[in-house]
Amino acid sequence: MTGPLVIQKDRTILLDVHHPAYPELRDLLSRFAELEQSLQHVHLYRLTRLSLWNAAAGGLTSAIVLEELSRHARYGLPEDVARWIRATMARYGRLTLLRGDESLLLQGDDPTLIAHLSRSPLLRSFLQGVRDPFTLLIHPGCRGLLKMRLRLLGYPPLDLAGYLPGAPLAVRLRGTLPDGRPFSLRPYQQEAVRAFLSGPQGGSGVIVLPCGAGKTVVGLAVMAHLRCQTLILCPHTAALHQWRQELLTKTTLEAHEVGEYSGERKEVAPVTLATYQVLTHRAPSGREGHPPIPHLALFEERDWGLVIYDEVHLLPAPVFRLTAELQARRRLGLTATLVREDGRQGDVFSLIGPKLYEAPWRELEAQGWLAAVSCWEVRVPLSNAGRLDYAQARGTRCSRLAAENPAKASLVRRLVERHAGERILIIGRYLGQLRTIAQALGAPLVTGRTPPDERERLYQAFRCGEQPLLVVSNVANLALDLPEAGVAIQVSGTYGSRQEEAQRLGRLLRPKPDGRPAHFYTLVSQDTREQEFAARRERFLIEQGYRYTIVPADSLMSGEEAGR
Repeated sequence: MTGPLVIQKDRTILLDVHHPAYPELRDLLSRFAELEQSLQHVHLYRLTRLSLWNAAAGGLTSAIVLEELSRHARYGLPEDVARWIRATMARYGRLTLLRGDESLLLQGDDPTLIAHLSRSPLLRSFLQGVRDPFTLLIHPGCRGLLKMRLRLLGYPPLDLAGYLPGAPLAVRLRGTLPDGRPFSLRPYQQEAVRAFLSGPQGGSGVIVLPCGAGKTVVGLAVMAHLRCQTLILCPHTAALHQWRQELLTKTTLEAHEVGEYSGERKEVAPVTLATYQVLTHRAPSGREGHPPIPHLALFEERDWGLVIYDEVHLLPAPVFRLTAELQARRRLGLTATLVREDGRQGDVFSLIGPKLYEAPWRELEAQGWLAAVSCWEVRVPLSNAGRLDYAQARGTRCSRLAAENPAKASLVRRLVERHAGERILIIGRYLGQLRTIAQALGAPLVTGRTPPDERERLYQAFRCGEQPLLVVSNVANLALDLPEAGVAIQVSGTYGSRQEEAQRLGRLLRPKPDGRPAHFYTLVSQDTREQEFAARRERFLIEQGYRYTIVPADSLMSGEEAGR
C-alpha cells in the first residue's frame, strides 16, 4: 500500500484514514500540525508557524519532522515545503532573552538580525540601547510584550531570563489520603511535571491533559516541588472549590493557608484561588479613585512564586495583559485543549509559554486511565413547518431554529429509556429548550442561576444514584466533577466550538468501576447549518482518535443502531 500522506505545496497534509498506519500518523501529526477538516476518507492538516514552534519547544527537530513526512508521503515531500519547515523551526530559539544587571539582554546568533530588530517600529519602545552587535538592551518591564512582538515578527525567543523564587511555602504531597487510600502520581502526570520543570523554559508553559486525567494533580505536584506561594486562577467558583478540596486532601496545606478570592469572599493567603470573573470585574463608571479593573491588584498582593492558569484556553484579555507584566513569575497553564476560537493561541504561547506536554486521549484510554467512549452524531429532521421557518430565517435565528428543533425532545426521551439504569447528563445551550426537556422527563435543571448549594445538592444526588438524570446548561462545560456519568446527550451547543465539544465529552471520561464504556450523543438537525457546526465541533476529538458514528434519528427510534 502506498504512503498515507499527501503533502501539498500550500503546506496542507491529507491523511488517508483507511491506511493501516492512520492511528500512528494521526498522533504524530498532532504534534506539529493543526487539523482543519475531517472528511469521510481523509483528514486535512495544516502546517503553521505556531504548530512548528510548539513542536520545537517540545523537543522535536526539523530533521525528525522532515524524516517522518518523507517516509510516509505518497508523492514525496515538496522541496519548498521542506525548506519552509527548516527555516521556521530554526527561527525558534535564534534569539535568547537573558537577565542583565539593569536591563534584559536580547541576544542573537546573527548581527544582521540584531541590526534589523533594532530598527523595527514594533520594538522601538522596548529598546534601551545596543550593547554589542549580537545584543540589544531591553527595558526589564517589557519582557512579555517583547515576546509577543518577536513572535509576530517571526522570531520567538528562548526566554532564559529566569524567575523570582517567590515567598517560600512548606507544602508536600500526601502519600495517603484522609480516607486511608494511598496516593501517588500516575506515570503520565510525572512526565508532565518533569516537562514543566526541565527544559530551557524551566518554569513557564502549558500542560495539555484530557478532562478527568488529573490536571489539578499536576498543578499540586509542581507546587510541592517549587514550595512557594502560589496564585491559582480558575474559570468559575465551582472549579475554585474543587481546587480547594484537592489542595486540602492531597497536600499538607491547612485550611487557613488556602484563600478564596471570588465574588463571595476576598481572602488572600499563601495559596490563593481566584476566578477569572472577579479578576476582570470592572468598577462602576464614575467612581473616582477606583481603577477600572480593581481586583487585578491581586497579582501584586503577595510575592507569588507560581501562577497557575486553570483552563488556560479561556484566559480573558485583561488577564493576558497582566500576564505580560508577570514574566518574572513561573507560569503553568493547564487545559484539555489549546484550541481558542478567537485565534489567540499565539498569546498563550508567548505569555504563558509553549506547550510542554500533551498526552493523547486514546493512549490514556488504552492504559485504563480514561473510560472508552462511543460517539454518535444523530441527524434529526425538521418538521415541514420547521423547514419552512428555517428556510425563511436569517443569521442567528437560523442557527437557533436548528438547535431548538422540537423533534429532539422525543429523541432524548427514547435515549433515556434505552439507557435506563445508567447516570445520564442532558447538556444544552438554550434554557427554554432545556426547561421543556426537563419538565417532560421530570428531571431537575441546573443552570448558572441555580444557587450553589442547590447545585451541589443535585450533583451529590447524581453521584450517589439518588438522582440518575440531570439536565444541565453550559455550567457543565467546565470543572463538573461527576465521574459516575455514563451517558451524555448534547441537544445544542455554541456553534462550532471545538473546546466546548471536548469539555462536554470530558464529563464521561472517568473510568467506570465495572469497566463499561460511556456513550456521547450529539443531536443535530438534518440539512441545516448545525451539521456544519457539528463537523467543526468534532474536529479536535477526531484528532484525538475518537470516531463519530452518524445515524438517522429514525434508526434510534426503532432501536436499530445506537446503544447496542
